[in-house]
Amino acid sequence: MTSTATPPAAVAPAAKEPAPGTRGRRAPRAPRRRSTPLTIAMLAALAYFLLPLCWLVIASTKSTQDLFNSFGLWFSDAPQLLANIKATFTQDDGVFVRWLLNTLMYAVASSLGAALLAAAAGYGFAKFRFRGDRASFNLVLGAVMVPATALAIPTYLLFAKAGLVNTPWAIILPSLVNPFGLYLMRVYAQDAVPDSILEAARIDGAGEARIFFRIALRLLAPGLVTVLLFTLVATWNNYFLPLIMLNDPDLYPITVGLSSWAAQAQNGGAGASSDMLALVVTGSLISILPLVVAFLVLQRYWQSGLATGGVKQ
Repeated sequence: MTSTATPPAAVAPAAKEPAPGTRGRRAPRAPRRRSTPLTIAMLAALAYFLLPLCWLVIASTKSTQDLFNSFGLWFSDAPQLLANIKATFTQDDGVFVRWLLNTLMYAVASSLGAALLAAAAGYGFAKFRFRGDRASFNLVLGAVMVPATALAIPTYLLFAKAGLVNTPWAIILPSLVNPFGLYLMRVYAQDAVPDSILEAARIDGAGEARIFFRIALRLLAPGLVTVLLFTLVATWNNYFLPLIMLNDPDLYPITVGLSSWAAQAQNGGAGASSDMLALVVTGSLISILPLVVAFLVLQRYWQSGLATGGVKQ
């Protein structure tokens, strides 16, 4: 009897071993492509944002006469930056320092309070369900579309009834309400704070307040810093609200104070007011330096995905 032999099974080819000396090396990256129109557009945007700053720095080194008699984007023959800074800080018995401290107080108190309230409210809208939550959030979205100047007069009337006009509270309290910050924190908290972490904390017996301050607030740090910086800049540059709320020059922020100096410069006249325009320009340069420092210090907190990889799916 003839037996038929079974053909051997096909053997898959073995994986090719990497050549000696090449293990662990990454494949060469493809060269980056450059777009000439995009480069030109970026350079144009860079010039648009930097030219006013360059003009401000250069103009701060000039006297009032040189501001009109020399080229705007180049220094004069007799730079006097230090003299302008000294005159700015000593004008009217050093009232500029008072304005700078007022602005710092208003901006820091408002930004910290607004960021914390926005984080708490955004976290609540993102992680809790309650009756009327969607309607309330839609109301917040509607408030984003209302310009702040439209609310200035009603706010003034309310604060006048409460006796808070011409006080620091007239600037700080309205700045604590930030509908855009609340919306931003709600969207950010939806993904930045995993539900599994919250459930684990509740199982361990942590209360909701402790969960928010010990866990959620740390995960919300990038969004929190974003809202803080937005509110800081908005309050620092706020002009219309302090203009109608404050009557005492000792309570003025830097914006209203420099505006009063600019009005004196426009009126002209002999004496100290003839050099007031140079003080306004120098004071404007000094006023933006704290914002630059704030961005440089806080930019390292602007990173997303702190919770990425924190929970094993």
